Amino acid sequence: MTSIDRSDLEAKLREIEGVVTDVEDEARSNALAIVVIAGVVIGIAALIMWRTKQSKIRIEVYRQ
Repeated sequence: MTSIDRSDLEAKLREIEGVVTDVEDEARSNALAIVVIAGVVIGIAALIMWRTKQSKIRIEVYRQ
């Protein structure tokens, strides 16, 4: 039967902490990329809508 020492538990917890930290860093960088891409897409859509609105031709007909 194998006994588990305190040092074994501490080492395993440090290993788990390292993995969690790596995953957290990767998730933050992915979230930042998503926010930047979404901002660009929204900006382009707003620009297209603005230019479309500006380029409409209006004709007014008055009856006398």
